[in-house]
Amino acid sequence: MSHVLVLVELSGGKPVAATAELLAAAARLGDPAAVVVGSSAVAPELGRLGAQTVFVASVAGSESLLVTPQVAALEAAAAAAGNVAAVIVGSSIEAREVGARLAIRLDAAYQSDVVGLAAGAVVTQQAFGGSFTVTSIAGRGIPIISLRPHSIEGAAPAAAGAVKELDVSGDSTPTTSITARHEQVEASERPDLQSADIVVSGGRGLGSKENFVLVEQLADVFGAAVGASRAAVDAGYCEHNMQVGQTGVTVSPNLYIALGISGAIQHRAGMQSAKTIIAINKDASAPIFDIADLGVVGDVFTIVPQLIEAVKAKRA
Repeated sequence: MSHVLVLVELSGGKPVAATAELLAAAARLGDPAAVVVGSSAVAPELGRLGAQTVFVASVAGSESLLVTPQVAALEAAAAAAGNVAAVIVGSSIEAREVGARLAIRLDAAYQSDVVGLAAGAVVTQQAFGGSFTVTSIAGRGIPIISLRPHSIEGAAPAAAGAVKELDVSGDSTPTTSITARHEQVEASERPDLQSADIVVSGGRGLGSKENFVLVEQLADVFGAAVGASRAAVDAGYCEHNMQVGQTGVTVSPNLYIALGISGAIQHRAGMQSAKTIIAINKDASAPIFDIADLGVVGDVFTIVPQLIEAVKAKRA
């Protein structure tokens, strides 16, 4: 059976949460093989997540080099594996750049923001702001696929996680060194918006920055991430990094709750692939109801406090 290579991103020396889904996706196409730049110490965990083989590249100072070690490792793994059905990467900025660079090196097709994957490397994508669903296969070379979070259900069966060392010392590609990192300190411990399982978003219907706290209160009882429409961001209700939509973050959670959001196409393009969509809006003709699985016509300031209390009571 063909190998399917999966780029493993690390955070604090451990595989990021999306790794399990990427390996589950790989299992649909062939034998999952993880590719990691760093230590082989992560191999047992990757085996539990479904990696039959773990290709490990040790690169001195890789933490200070921008993406090129990962590209070199994937290229070397593809050569070592021999028969590769596909390469799957995540949706982070770094992973997408790695995928695009690898496609150039291998003269292969790069398929980004994939929301569905089937045998034969048949991918599903959304195009033109989500107005169309496209099913396609790569026209040449090894398909290199960037997968949107929460697109694949299930998990890969646990596997051996057999380690194979890669030698990428001969890679002479010019690289960029990271001289400093300035990371934004989050004020809360809410989940990351792009990868969250549940997202609660607010729109212009909240009316003010002070009222936007209602979105945060509902998100906290669900353990959800907080999002917003572009109108809410432009009005100053919340920070720009919370914006969901075509010009913001694209999310695909299992549950998306929209409060006071009309559902303009710009916003819908960033969230309509959510598994379940609940919308609360006082305007019965709001476009958000066209894609909602459950629509509630009413005042968010009346409904949401009741919903918060009901959830708290259920969990008490």
